[in-house]
Order: sequence, then structure tokens, then C-alpha cells
Amino acid sequence: MTVDDPFKHSSLGSGVFYSNPLAALAWLQAAFGFERSMMVSDADGNLVHAEMRFGECYIIVDSEWSDYAASPASVSGKNTQSVYVRLKDGLDAHCEQARASGADIVQEPADQFYGERQYRARDPEGHVWTFTQPIRSVPREEAERLSGLRIDGWHR
Repeated sequence: MTVDDPFKHSSLGSGVFYSNPLAALAWLQAAFGFERSMMVSDADGNLVHAEMRFGECYIIVDSEWSDYAASPASVSGKNTQSVYVRLKDGLDAHCEQARASGADIVQEPADQFYGERQYRARDPEGHVWTFTQPIRSVPREEAERLSGLRIDGWHR
């Protein structure tokens, strides 16, 4: 039996934990252009769950609600994952907006051997976000030659 998804979620999303999720929601909107799509609060008005959209994708923005959910700010800045967001265009302007909103740009925009332009930014609580944009189609053989790597399962 197939049920229509009332939330219109893509097949894969990511959950990101913050010690101050309300501040994170505002920052992610200003810096990266995410849009709030759902906010769930308890009877006292405390945020218990939030979702944001970016194009067809979504992320969950949550608090540190259990002993296994922590912001990098609570664990010496360590990241165990990075969220990757693919832009259709405007990567350099996106980076400048993030920088203007206080993002720490840990990798400046640069063209990659596999045909994408990419930058990485650290948010105020230490999550590292990677933003990419396709710039050209690169055959596997060219990517191998440019990188010096052997590549199996090329996507193009």
C-alpha cells in the first residue's frame, strides 16, 4: 500500500543537532537560505522539532535531546558528518552571503577535478557544511588523470 507523503520529504534528509536550535534556525535561514517548513513546540512553547527546506531537500534542526545527540559545540568542535548541499548556480554569491552572516569559510570556493565548484563553511556551533555546484561534465578518464586517483563507478 502506498501512502502519499504529507510532508513531501525527499528520500534522504539529515538531522543536525544544536545546543540553541532557535538561534540555528534563524542563522541557517540568513546564511544559507534554508526555509522553515515545520516547527513543533510543547505546551510550554519549547521547540521540540523543526524542519527546514532547501529546494527539494530538507533537514531536521533539533536540540541535544538525548545523550547520543550533540552539537559540535558540546564535543570540542568535532564533526561526525558533514551536510552536502548541491546548488544549481550562484555558489560564489552563496558563499559571500554565508560569510556576511558570520560563517567561518573553511574552504574557499574552488573548482574541483570532478567538474564541480565547492566551498565549505562552519556554522556558529561548529557544523561543517559543504556546498557544491556543477560547472562542467568531466569524463572519468580525465578525472583520473587530473587527480592521480583510480575511480570506480563514475557517475557521468
